[in-house]
Amino acid sequence: MSGENERASGDADPERSRPETESSYGIPATAEGMLPWRHVEARMRGDRTYWVVTTRPDGRAHARPVWGVWIDGSFHCGGGERTRWARNLAENPEIVVHRESGEDVVILEGIAEKIAPETGADPALVERVDAAYEAKYGMRHGTPFWVVRPRVALAWSDYPEDATRWRFEE
Repeated sequence: MSGENERASGDADPERSRPETESSYGIPATAEGMLPWRHVEARMRGDRTYWVVTTRPDGRAHARPVWGVWIDGSFHCGGGERTRWARNLAENPEIVVHRESGEDVVILEGIAEKIAPETGADPALVERVDAAYEAKYGMRHGTPFWVVRPRVALAWSDYPEDATRWRFEE
């Protein structure tokens, strides 16, 4: 499995398995047909719009579309600090990121870390995010932005046959 699951950032390979669900969904019990990690990275690099879900202070979910870029095995996105979703992240950094497609699915669950001058933003990372935004969207992003390092990822393009889950070290 090594190689087909490697993260671009050089971190340890994620643990790859099948999602846990009711048997009526028909997800195979064997590893045959599971997707490689490069499948996730290709989709996350290639999309223009993503959906993020955060949690409001009263516990209700909040979903919205965002632009973002995939760098070093992590999703980077941003928006105004007074937006509802940014204020949600300030209170609770738990986040879910979903591709726009409901057929060729990638879902990331993780923690969003704010990257801004006051958080000691690495100028090299800020430049890489800006360059990636400029190449993708024709504009630089600037700070603040958030980096989402997956803790769990789910993906499939031929459900249930290739449904795959990755778990990452905390």
